[in-house]
Amino acid sequence: MTTAIILAAGKSERLGTGADKAFLSLGNKPVVAWSLLAFERCPLIDNIILVVRKDQILASKAVAKMFGISKLTKVLPGGNKRPDSVLVGLAACDFDTKYVVIHDAARPLVTSENISEIVKLVKRNAAVTLGRKIVDTVKRVDKGTVVVATEDREKLWTVQTPQAFNIKALKDAYAKLPGDASPTDDCQVMELAGESVKILENRKPNIKITTIEDFEIASALLKP
Repeated sequence: MTTAIILAAGKSERLGTGADKAFLSLGNKPVVAWSLLAFERCPLIDNIILVVRKDQILASKAVAKMFGISKLTKVLPGGNKRPDSVLVGLAACDFDTKYVVIHDAARPLVTSENISEIVKLVKRNAAVTLGRKIVDTVKRVDKGTVVVATEDREKLWTVQTPQAFNIKALKDAYAKLPGDASPTDDCQVMELAGESVKILENRKPNIKITTIEDFEIASALLKP
């Protein structure tokens, strides 16, 4: 069984609106609905767990009902930090879940094709992520705004979600995570545990909504 965990429990602090971005309208749907629909339509996903802020549980169920999300089995309150919310989702997976796909609801441009591709790959690799090669020149700044070095961009990628894992390997990696670690994605958890991560290059837009400008870009990209 392959279970999707969609994360929508963030505080949306950088958006600056005071609202929960996952439930703001993007085109004709709430942000979270775009991801729910992509996973619903993917034939390789068996069920979906949605992790949200506690005060959005009822709203989440209403959105799922409105858009016909039949694969959604659980809506759960998330933790204070992203890893806490991931652990909530992992603990709620059915015992026969072999693979888990973790996705940030703040990436509404995800497609069912993206999801299918990484699910196929995770059956041969313990960890898989969508990613994109960096094309800009990258500078390293240690303090303030003074450049101290230029990095070799040929070796650098930006990573996205969804990310897919063998669920046992990911649970084991989280169990080994040092208490002072602050991973920014689940692939980093696997890396810290000594596991290798496979990157699947994604050339399609898959931006993460963080600012008002991101909303405008995503809205334009989603227009038919």
